[in-house]
Amino acid sequence: MYDIIVVGAGPAGLTAAIYARRASKSVLVLEAKAWGGQIINTPDIENYPVVAHISGVDFANDLYRQAIGLGAELRLEKVVSVQVQGKSKLVRTAKAEYEAGAVILATGSENRKLGIDREQELTGRGVSYCATCDGNFFRKRDVAVVGGGNTALEDALYLAELVNKVYLIHRRDSFRGEAASLERLREKDNVEFVCNATVTALLGDKRLTGIDVTDKLSGAVRSIELSALFVAVGRIPENESFRALIDLDEAGYAVAGESCHTRVPGIFVAGDNRTKELRQLVTAAADGAVAATEAVKYLNV
Repeated sequence: MYDIIVVGAGPAGLTAAIYARRASKSVLVLEAKAWGGQIINTPDIENYPVVAHISGVDFANDLYRQAIGLGAELRLEKVVSVQVQGKSKLVRTAKAEYEAGAVILATGSENRKLGIDREQELTGRGVSYCATCDGNFFRKRDVAVVGGGNTALEDALYLAELVNKVYLIHRRDSFRGEAASLERLREKDNVEFVCNATVTALLGDKRLTGIDVTDKLSGAVRSIELSALFVAVGRIPENESFRALIDLDEAGYAVAGESCHTRVPGIFVAGDNRTKELRQLVTAAADGAVAATEAVKYLNV
C-alpha cells in the first residue's frame, strides 16, 4: 500500500515523485520502458531554465537520482489497468498488483513516426520531432518540416526566423492548420511549399544530409539537401489503458485542466498525455509538481 502511485517515469512523473516525497508521502513509480521518457532522445537541452546545456540522458538520470534519493521507489513494470475501489486505487501491472490512495497518470505521448527506413537511426542526428527544442542547432541552415496541421505550420514559422530555408512538405495540397498561420508562411521568402508529396528516403551516413521526396501525382522523386527534418505529423498519447477510467478527447488526450484533476477523485494526470497547449519539458515538470501537490491535498482531507 502506497500513498501515491505514479504511472510513468518521464519528467512529469519523476517531478511528481519528488514533490510527493517532499510532502512525506510514500511513492511508487511504475514505468514500462526506461526512466526519462522522450527526453532521452534529445542530444542537447537548451530551453530549460537555469540549465544552459544538458543532454536528455543526463537530465533524465539526474532527475531519477533526485527522486530515488528522496525515497521514491521505481519499478520497471507496464501498467495494464487502474481500478477505483472506494478511496483506494488498485493498479495492475503485467507482474503484480499495487494499491494506493491516489494515482498520477504521467504516461506521456509518443511522436507519430513517418515509418520510413533509418528514421530511428537518424533521430537526434538530424531527424527531430520538436522544432522548439532543436531548431536553434540549425541556425542559417536548410531544414524541412513535414506535416499539415497547426503544429507543422507553427514549427515552420518558428524555424523561418532561425534558418536559411524551410521546406514545408505535406502529402496534400490543402492544410488542416489555421489559415492565418498559412498566410504568414506564404509571405516568408525563405519558405518553400512542397505539396502532394511524401518523404520517402533519409540521406546521409552518420547524420542527415538530405531527403528524397516523392510527388504523389507524378511519382517523380526529388532530392533535397538539408541539415534537419522536423516531423510534425501528430502525437499518440499513452492513455488507451485508461479509456474506461477517465475522459479522453477525440485525439486520445486525458481531459484535465491546469489543476491536473480528472473526473475521478484521486486520479490525476500530468505531462504530455494531458490536454494542453504547450508540450515541453518545462510544462511537463510543472504538471508533475501540480499533480503531486493536488494528490497530497486529496490524501490529507
